[in-house]
Amino acid sequence: MDNKELTKLVVETVIDRLYFETIKDKHITNRLNLKIPIGVSLRHAHLSQKDIDVLFGKGYELQFRNELQPGQYAAKETITLLGPKNILANVRVLAPVRKVSQVEISQTDAFHLGITPPLRDSGQLTGSAGIVLVGPVGCLKLEEGVIKAARHIHFDTINAKKLGIKDGDRVRVIINGDRGLIFNNVLARVDDQYRLELHIDTDEANAAGVKTGDFALLYNSVKGSDFHGYRPFG
Repeated sequence: MDNKELTKLVVETVIDRLYFETIKDKHITNRLNLKIPIGVSLRHAHLSQKDIDVLFGKGYELQFRNELQPGQYAAKETITLLGPKNILANVRVLAPVRKVSQVEISQTDAFHLGITPPLRDSGQLTGSAGIVLVGPVGCLKLEEGVIKAARHIHFDTINAKKLGIKDGDRVRVIINGDRGLIFNNVLARVDDQYRLELHIDTDEANAAGVKTGDFALLYNSVKGSDFHGYRPFG
């Protein structure tokens, strides 16, 4: 055993000891080797039919481009975002149609546009930033609706049940590699129709050095612990 291997063994042993000392007598979730596919979420817009009518024409229907999750897809259509400082063109529209329009961008996009959207779970739009939307036949101003979307994992019901995870829970994931890091406060979304996938924005992906199709590992949480001790599954 060379020095590098010995050092690795010592570090892993110390981490294991600290972990088990911290969590003894605590309830631990089921341990699984769960690799989660990563989907990098580019800037995009969810539109109401009312706003689609303004931007693309009365009664316009979005055209399918590619599936994102079962029942959710990227449309062929794009719009332009017009901010106080700059514009962002070719912003993808996602479907299905929403009751209220919502635009999701990264912090870098926000700096470019000159706006300050809050970090929110999808659908939590009260008090969020405004923006002007420009389509091929019209434009409109959203008084609110622009957010930086919270990173999240789509869990199918079977995997979520095995892990003891409920819709709305927050978990941690680890990303390995040269720029590997841990993401805290990852929202769990659970539904029978979901396909397992971690969604992060372009800033987060660049920080971790990952792309769509790479994998993250779910961290094992210690329920009932103020320490919130986590370690990778497996």
